[in-house]
Amino acid sequence: MPGGPEIWIIVALVVVLFGGSRLPKIARNLGRAQGELKKGLSEGNAEVNKEQKPESGSTPQA
Repeated sequence: MPGGPEIWIIVALVVVLFGGSRLPKIARNLGRAQGELKKGLSEGNAEVNKEQKPESGSTPQA
């Protein structure tokens, strides 16, 4: 994980590469992508947990 000085270098490179006017759009898109990723992970985890739970009405076969 980058520390303080490395973060500032990365921020400076992003500003130089993309310009200050495009940064809000890039940040917005990154935020949306992060939200979609979290949503997909939670849906996947819910589906896995649902599949792992045994059905309450079933009895084990002898």
